[in-house]
Amino acid sequence: MGIQTHFDKFHNKIKLGREDDAYKKARDRDDSIKKDVASAFQSAGYPVVKDFIQGSLKTHTGIIPISGDYDIDRALVIEDDVAPENPVTPKKKTLEVLEERGFKNAKIKKPCVTADYTGDNVHIDFIIYKLSGDQHYLAVGKGSSDEKNREWAATDPCGLTDWINDDSLFGVDDRKEVLAQFRRLVRYIKRWRDVQFSESVASKVYSIGLTVLVKEQLQYSFSTEGARQDLQALINTVGAILDSNYFTEEETGKYRVCVDLPKEPWRNIFDGSSLDTGTQIYNKLSRLKEQLIKAEGLSDEREQCKILNDLFGKDFEIPEPPKGGSKSEKAKYSSAGIVTASVGA
Repeated sequence: MGIQTHFDKFHNKIKLGREDDAYKKARDRDDSIKKDVASAFQSAGYPVVKDFIQGSLKTHTGIIPISGDYDIDRALVIEDDVAPENPVTPKKKTLEVLEERGFKNAKIKKPCVTADYTGDNVHIDFIIYKLSGDQHYLAVGKGSSDEKNREWAATDPCGLTDWINDDSLFGVDDRKEVLAQFRRLVRYIKRWRDVQFSESVASKVYSIGLTVLVKEQLQYSFSTEGARQDLQALINTVGAILDSNYFTEEETGKYRVCVDLPKEPWRNIFDGSSLDTGTQIYNKLSRLKEQLIKAEGLSDEREQCKILNDLFGKDFEIPEPPKGGSKSEKAKYSSAGIVTASVGA
C-alpha cells in the first residue's frame, strides 16, 4: 500500500476548510457577529468598507483542533479619513458587541480583540485595520494603552496571504502539486506542534511562524512517476529548517528563534519569545527529523506508522497487523525513484 497512503488518510482526518461541515457553527457565528460589529461601526461614524478572513482558512492550511475549539480570524477595514485617531477606539466598540452577544473572556489584546463563545466551541479574533489608498494600518494597542503604546501600524495582511498561496516560487511545471504538498506539510507540522508541546507552549509556537518556515525551506518530493512522497519531503524540509539560520545558540544548548515576516512590517514573528520556547522548538524539530528518518528506514508499514503515530497523535492510525500473514504479505515502503528539490524561497 505504501506509507503515502497512510499520510493521505491522516491528512484527510485533520484538514479543515471554511466550507467544511465541521466548521459550520463557527462560520454561522462569524457571519452573524460580523454584521453586528459592522453595524456598531456604522453607527459610530466609521463604516466597514471591506472585510476578509485571515489565517489558515485563507491559506488552505487549516486543521481540525484537538481541543475542539474552532478559530475565526476576521479582519474589518475602515477608511483612513474617518478612522478614529486612537486605534483602540474601534477595538473597544468591538469588545462591547462581543460582550453583548454572550462571548466569554472577551478582551482587547495588542493586535486584535479576542473572545470565546463556549456554547459553540468558537474562539474569535477581530483584527481592525484602516485603509489609506492600498496601504493597511493595523490597530495596535490594549484597552489601557497610552499614546506611546498604541498606533496605527503599517502592515500588509493581504500581501502575506498572497505570498503563502503563491506557487510561482516553485519553478516547476506542476506547481499546483507542489503547492498542495506544501499545504499538507504545514498541516502535518501544525498537528505535530499540538501533540508534542504542552498547551501553554504550543500557543507560543505560532502557526504563521511554522507556515513561513515550511514555505521558505520547502523541499518538495515526488517519485519519478509523479507520486507524492510526503515523508521524504517532510524529512528534507525539517532538515533544511534546522540547517538554516532561524536558531541562534545564546547559551550552551539554549536557542533563540527568529523568523521574519516576508511582508510588512517584516518583524520577527517570535519577537519576545523566551529562550525556553526557542529551545523547545529546536529540540523537538531535531527529534522530529530523527524519528522521521527512522521511520523511512523501516520496511514494515505498521512499524512506520507506530513512529508516526507517536509524532502526530492518534489521527495517524496504526493499521491492524495482517491476519496470519507472512513477511512477504506485509506492505513495503521503498524510497526508490524519489525526486526531491529545494524551493529556496
